[in-house]
Amino acid sequence: MRLVAEGLSATRGEDLIFQDISFEIAGGEALVVKGPNGSGKSTLLRVLAGLLPAESGTAKLLAAPHPVERLGEACHYLGHRNAMKRELTVDENLAFWKDFFGDFPGDAGVDVDEAVESVGLGGIAHLPFGYLSAGQQRRMAMAKLLVAWRPVWILDEPTAALDVAAETMFAGLVMAHLGRGGIAIAATHQPLGLDGVKELRMTGFAGVAETVW
Repeated sequence: MRLVAEGLSATRGEDLIFQDISFEIAGGEALVVKGPNGSGKSTLLRVLAGLLPAESGTAKLLAAPHPVERLGEACHYLGHRNAMKRELTVDENLAFWKDFFGDFPGDAGVDVDEAVESVGLGGIAHLPFGYLSAGQQRRMAMAKLLVAWRPVWILDEPTAALDVAAETMFAGLVMAHLGRGGIAIAATHQPLGLDGVKELRMTGFAGVAETVW
């Protein structure tokens, strides 16, 4: 499995945000997108996730037996917001996402209880999501990545509001995902605790440096 992006560009209104971004990443690998605020990191992630249209270029998941033309169908996207209803319990939120997404061919997600245990918050999933602290809410949003299998995780500042222990926990989740042959792409100002990742450096001038190890 390989994710291949070729010649991507994106605009906001009439402004060019970035152009001619190309990279390739294989199953089991992670890519960290770095750059100053306003350089287009979040826009790039949303384009890859299918939430924003590309002005030009393509991004495909090349996987047997057929390539995935619409990359977003193979992605989990974790953005700045947690995408969980405050009035619903954690169980109800995660059950909704499990049913809504289903599993992408090739693997399967875990049940809600196991996902909650994996983020270290077993025993409180019966509470309304809005009752949780900011750090607990972020952990539960991460559990959403586990309940339905998607080979590509797209993560925008995923460790915001987390303490050091939770950051270590999340690094373990990402490493386990990579160990299953998955792909992770993250924009972050903070180290993710992952070794051997590729970097994509956004310049903030509608361009990008080369992808490096």
